[in-house]
Amino acid sequence: MKHVTLAGQAVTPSKIVCIGRNYVDHIAELGNEIPNEMVVFNKPNSAISTQLFAVHHEPLHYEAEICFLVNNGQFCAVGFGLDLTKRALQSRLKQKGLPWERAKAFDGSAVFSDFVAIKQSDINEQLQLRLLIDDVERQKGGVQQMMYKPGIILDELSLYTHLDDGDIVMTGTPKGVGQIESGTTFIGMIMLGDQVLVSQTWHVE
Repeated sequence: MKHVTLAGQAVTPSKIVCIGRNYVDHIAELGNEIPNEMVVFNKPNSAISTQLFAVHHEPLHYEAEICFLVNNGQFCAVGFGLDLTKRALQSRLKQKGLPWERAKAFDGSAVFSDFVAIKQSDINEQLQLRLLIDDVERQKGGVQQMMYKPGIILDELSLYTHLDDGDIVMTGTPKGVGQIESGTTFIGMIMLGDQVLVSQTWHVE
């Protein structure tokens, strides 16, 4: 089983629960409709990776996300995540009304930084992400821009699924997604106001 790291300790998620279409600007850039209900899909434990690749049978696209670790039904830690997507395949599946798993849940499709503990009071509108590619900011956004805030996400998920300790919730991506290019350098950050809570660098293979 794959794991992520919290305070130097390995944590093994049973699943990754992903919130789709949670930022209006991102919905617009992909030409999607604003959903009437929260969009949810899952990735398996085998999707977890610390390496970033540009290709997995086809070119991959990045989506930067604020990610939370779960403990006792609450968000206990935060990290930076990349939801990797086979965009061409996803488009074909969407056109046919088919599920997205082949485009979203493949091995290595969930790349995470380390996680850091966070207070409940800090899961607020100051929490945000930044993604730099070759030192150019490509994505920035946070709780303030989310259609479904972290507390609402937990409430909605509790209506149909149980979150085990160590599970990860990915909360959606702001505008600025794009194709991953081999040889580039990604720097992902989670910030609380002006304070960097966690930062991670990946060199694309």
